[in-house]
Amino acid sequence: MDATLKRLVKDIVKKANSLKDTYTSEKNARVNYACVFCQNDAQYTHFVSAVKGKIIEQTPTGPLFQIQPVNTVAGKLQLLKIRKPDKARPELGDADFTVSYQEFKKKYLSQKGFSLIIRKNFEMIELKDPSFDVLAYFSHPPLDKQFGIA
Repeated sequence: MDATLKRLVKDIVKKANSLKDTYTSEKNARVNYACVFCQNDAQYTHFVSAVKGKIIEQTPTGPLFQIQPVNTVAGKLQLLKIRKPDKARPELGDADFTVSYQEFKKKYLSQKGFSLIIRKNFEMIELKDPSFDVLAYFSHPPLDKQFGIA
């Protein structure tokens, strides 16, 4: 992974970790996934070629890579998605953290900034605050477990 992308990924995780710590008591929750939201086609093309990881899933919004572990403020990161430009996603990106999901859901889902997203094989809680330029997610099961990387 090139140095620019690595710095951006670490910054996204750091900011998402700060968002998580602002709204929850899950200070030790570990990152298990991060996504870079590309702002234009040139950035997308550059970052996809800069990752140097194995594509483990090709999604409609961009590839998900298994990468060499990157040390972040929230632990080692091994899953990275590069997302195609999307006007609905002006943020830098997001990070997904591993928590005791059912307890977390009971405690935080009703609070401001938290919302539930249900997918075919999993669900996740999104944490959003417009004063942050990142999003934080809490998935069940966590993505690293879904792909057998944990």
